[in-house]
Amino acid sequence: MARELDPCQRIERSIITKYRKTLWRPFVEAVKRYELIQAGDRIAVCISGGKDSMVLAKLMQELHRHSDVPFELTFLVMDPGYAPANRRLIEENAALMRIPVTIFSSDIFAAADSTDRNPCYLCARMRRGHLYAKARELGCNKIALGHHFSDVIETTLIAMFWGAQLQGMIPKLHSTNFPGMELIRPLYCVHEDDIIAWARYNGLHFLRCACRLTEGAATGELTSKRQQVKELLRTLRRDDPNIEKSIFTALHAVCLDTFPGYKTRGQVRSFLDDYADRGPEGEEQ
Repeated sequence: MARELDPCQRIERSIITKYRKTLWRPFVEAVKRYELIQAGDRIAVCISGGKDSMVLAKLMQELHRHSDVPFELTFLVMDPGYAPANRRLIEENAALMRIPVTIFSSDIFAAADSTDRNPCYLCARMRRGHLYAKARELGCNKIALGHHFSDVIETTLIAMFWGAQLQGMIPKLHSTNFPGMELIRPLYCVHEDDIIAWARYNGLHFLRCACRLTEGAATGELTSKRQQVKELLRTLRRDDPNIEKSIFTALHAVCLDTFPGYKTRGQVRSFLDDYADRGPEGEEQ
């Protein structure tokens, strides 16, 4: 008689069986393609309590069990000012999924809530700074965030539509303010819809961002730019199911020779800078 699995074992099994093609394989693909993990890394997996960071934690656990590359994991939860019920939900989910979390507190929600100018940007910046600092204190050299394929596409469109710039989201980057630290995005090739499907299949309920602005959006009081982009992409997918894949592929094949201007390493460049040295059709002489 087959041994009955407990809830955590069923959750883990679903990742490598039912959702192997949609979660496990694209996760491993991103880790390998973008060289996100090296031998000797100590990675702080940053958990907000939402579906993305929770599935990231389980995927990283699974990789740690089976990888030939030796690395260590710390599961880091920052409480930025959650209501007691929200913090309790994170703790209960972590216990259910056997994720040994380290929790520390901050007052980020209060600070972000005190300003009307770009509170979400301020919150994100402060969160990252606190996570870097705590991760370094715990001896980690990398932090892993739960940004996924859909975030990459949506962020690109938001930057173009409302930020007046073509700007992507790369799979990893070195920290500016914390030398020696690096940020990695192992869910870079994982679609949000597949994360949602996995959570529903396992009957899991995760925390949504519990700040004032997000609660307003959830009740219809506010419409975020990201939500507008999600709806636009949903509409476009009706005619072309591969529209997001095309955008993602385009981000890996940017033709700088066709742009009148671009920015690199903080410096603004113009096509006029080397126009005289170019041959026909923009080819270098």
